[in-house]
Amino acid sequence: MNASVVDYVSIPLPDYAEMPVEDMRERARAFYAQIRTRHTVREFSPRPVPRDIIKQCLLAAGTAPSGANHQPWHFSVITDASLKRRVREGAEAEEQVFYAGRAGQEWLDALRPLGTDANKAFLEVAPYLICIFGARRSAGADGRVRKNYYVPESVGIATGFLIAALHRAGLATLTHTPAPMGFLNEICGRPENDKPYILLVTGYPAKHATIPAYATQKKPLAEIATFL
Repeated sequence: MNASVVDYVSIPLPDYAEMPVEDMRERARAFYAQIRTRHTVREFSPRPVPRDIIKQCLLAAGTAPSGANHQPWHFSVITDASLKRRVREGAEAEEQVFYAGRAGQEWLDALRPLGTDANKAFLEVAPYLICIFGARRSAGADGRVRKNYYVPESVGIATGFLIAALHRAGLATLTHTPAPMGFLNEICGRPENDKPYILLVTGYPAKHATIPAYATQKKPLAEIATFL
């Protein structure tokens, strides 16, 4: 048998504590009431955010489920002004090409009600840029490099955890996805094997922050779920 193979060993389910149904309902309602107040913003305050808050939110993201429990993500957290400037320059270079025609008219029409353009000033204003990478191969706890599975799905789930954690902590977020994003590997010192999926911007919203009215339109439950 391959020496790197880990045998299955079961342990009693830790941490779970059953609660009364009414408490479950109230928790579900409370979570929805809070998460529905999350809004993507593009106008951030430069106010500093204590690093320990970001670390705690990253720990929450790290609890996300992943293919074979390989946890194929890496969060590169940028606070340095010169690096943020490089990220903005790289992102805007790609966005200018995108808005100049790469996207196609249908995509540009879809973005119109959101009011986006190639200017990404928030990349220098917000105190934290979190570059979220997914690795096709990475080292496990034993130091051995192994293939990872369901990388996009795993990274997406972890990103959702992170966004929810940051929102609960009182911070605003923006998911930015300039394409292609290969320039982030060089800036963050990540190997070519790592693929950048999302550039998550976070911090306090600016006092004058606005959001597109269009962004408040959410599909009702009947359109997003089916009970069979």
